[in-house]
Amino acid sequence: MNDDITLTLTSDEIAMLVDALEVDLEGYLESSKEAKSSGNRDEMKTFNDAATRIQTLMAKLQEYVPE
Repeated sequence: MNDDITLTLTSDEIAMLVDALEVDLEGYLESSKEAKSSGNRDEMKTFNDAATRIQTLMAKLQEYVPE
């Protein structure tokens, strides 16, 4: 499913979303490390895939966050 959604957000709201995504990203990266150390490759791949998707979304949003 690839439906586009149009939202109107302030730069502060986008910055809040980016901050929340950063926390989620850290959690997925940590979970990936734990899965790797326990030898669970399927979980490691799942967590890495989630982290990649979060990074992609963050990159899209960060261009709207003022420096």
